[in-house]
Amino acid sequence: MKRKAFIQKSLSVGLLLGASTFPFEAFAKGDSKRVTILHTNDQHSRIESFPMDGGKFQGLGGFAQRAVLINEIRKVEKNILLLDSGDIFQGTPYFNKYGGELEFKLMSEMGYDASTLGNHDFDAGINGFVKQLPHASFPFLNCNYDFRDTAMEGKIQTHKIFQFDNIKVGVFGLGIELNGLVPKALYGGVRYNEPIVNANRIAKLLKYDHGCDLVICLSHLGYKYDEKKVSDMDLAYQSQNIDLILGGHTHTFFTKPEEFKNADGAKVLVNQVGWAGIYLGRLDFYFERKKKGILIADYPKLISKV
Repeated sequence: MKRKAFIQKSLSVGLLLGASTFPFEAFAKGDSKRVTILHTNDQHSRIESFPMDGGKFQGLGGFAQRAVLINEIRKVEKNILLLDSGDIFQGTPYFNKYGGELEFKLMSEMGYDASTLGNHDFDAGINGFVKQLPHASFPFLNCNYDFRDTAMEGKIQTHKIFQFDNIKVGVFGLGIELNGLVPKALYGGVRYNEPIVNANRIAKLLKYDHGCDLVICLSHLGYKYDEKKVSDMDLAYQSQNIDLILGGHTHTFFTKPEEFKNADGAKVLVNQVGWAGIYLGRLDFYFERKKKGILIADYPKLISKV
């Protein structure tokens, strides 16, 4: 498929919403505001598309095609957040050669707004990660790792707030237990704290202290497990004040966001878009201007292959 036609087709998939449930005439009159969330996870240093070798993902993924699609969406939409859920590093020789510099530079060029940390982002060690941070123009977010007395202390934020006119979006990050996944020598003194307790603490801060209308968790816990291991599904059920969980780690390809009821009986969405940049996730949220913070949208279609 020619690139122009491919982009147009991809955009049409991302833009379709449930017209039967959303009053588009209200949006047209300026009574509502839309915030578009674009997201990736588990990029794993897939700088180039998969080779045309007959493999399952041949011609897909990589940074260049995603950058084109993001730019096309930015021509149409005004209020965009571009987020990542970790495991940016490790998977191709580009990481072995450049240690993550190229990944951070390209994400900065694409205008990423925030990312969390995955276990593979420690594969060059704490000092290796810190060495590459100057190449990232976006913050890394995590609220359940304790970085005190390590080279990462003061370099990772728990959360960040983005504002679009009168709409506030709060974003925070969660990381998986590193012990057993990453050699101790690589993550050193970084200490793991219980994720759900810390997620609810930060979500409450964002929702009530800062008045955020939308609270997003960038999670690298993994979607679900058979064994007793904290997952995004567990987080969704036990969460409070979180509207959207953007996951990673398990490389799960969702065809649409999963919807759960949290500890208060409120709706929370979970989404994940596989790995290697094969998909760019997109979710559109609508807010009624006269009732700040009221989500009135049918939750969106999401995915476009890149």
